[in-house]
This record gives sequence, structure tokens and C-alpha cells, in this order.
Amino acid sequence: MSNPLKKTMVYLGLADEEEVYEEPAPQPRARTSEKVVEKAAAPVTPIHRPTVVRQPAPAAINEILTVHPKQYRDAQVIAENFRDGIPVIINLSQMSDADARRLIDFASGLSLGLYGRIERVTSKVFLLSPENVAVSGDGAVAQADPDSVPFAQP
Repeated sequence: MSNPLKKTMVYLGLADEEEVYEEPAPQPRARTSEKVVEKAAAPVTPIHRPTVVRQPAPAAINEILTVHPKQYRDAQVIAENFRDGIPVIINLSQMSDADARRLIDFASGLSLGLYGRIERVTSKVFLLSPENVAVSGDGAVAQADPDSVPFAQP
């Protein structure tokens, strides 16, 4: 017991004399036919985590969903279909202005997170298009009348 730290730990009662031990000296390597043989370590299996990025297949579009939400909880239907690569038309004419704002904020985040686009068709109708869907047009309908605000400002 030549280490002063170990002696101090035994003196203070933090370690017993039986627990204090010296590290064993390294074992010399055995040589056979001028090759160095070392102990084989246990096999290690690396963990491969699958990537959970789900991209919709760029197949032909055979459906467009039109949703007339009445409450904010109808956003789940919009999200599930948009996530599956289906374009969604949202008609907000049956919602209150506060819920409609919330739903558009949600739809904007949804389209941004899945690399899609959201476009205003009329003052209360919006189109969510997935990444693999190209929407043609100059966008003049959405920007035609800047005074027609879709939701009344408080």
C-alpha cells in the first residue's frame, strides 16, 4: 500500500484495508511462430437504428380529399391523409375565426414539416399539397384582393 491516497482513505474509514488492492501487472503476450496472439474479446454487435423517415411514393395521384372541418379536432383527419401523400383541400367556412386560425397554423406546420406546400385558393379555402405533387398556376387567386382578409382582426 504505497499510494498515499489509499492510505488516507483507509485512515478516514472510507475504504477497508481488504478493499484496497494493487492493479495486477500486465501479462506478457504469448508468441507463437513469430505472431502475437492476444486474448480474443467478446464479439460486439453494433446497434443499427432504422431511420423513421417515411416518404410517400411518387406514384400517380388518384385522390384528393376535401375536408369541411367544424372543430379543431378535425385536424387529425387532415394530418393523417396529408402524411399519406394525399392532397387535401380545407374549406374553413363552417368554423369560427379563432379555430380557423389555429387550424391553418397547424396545417402550415404540417406542410412545412413534411416538405409540402399550403396555398390559399379563396379566403377560407386552402390547398395542402405534398412534396411529390406539383401545383400549376400563377397564384393570382390567392393574391388578387389584398383587402379581403380571410379572418376578421380583433
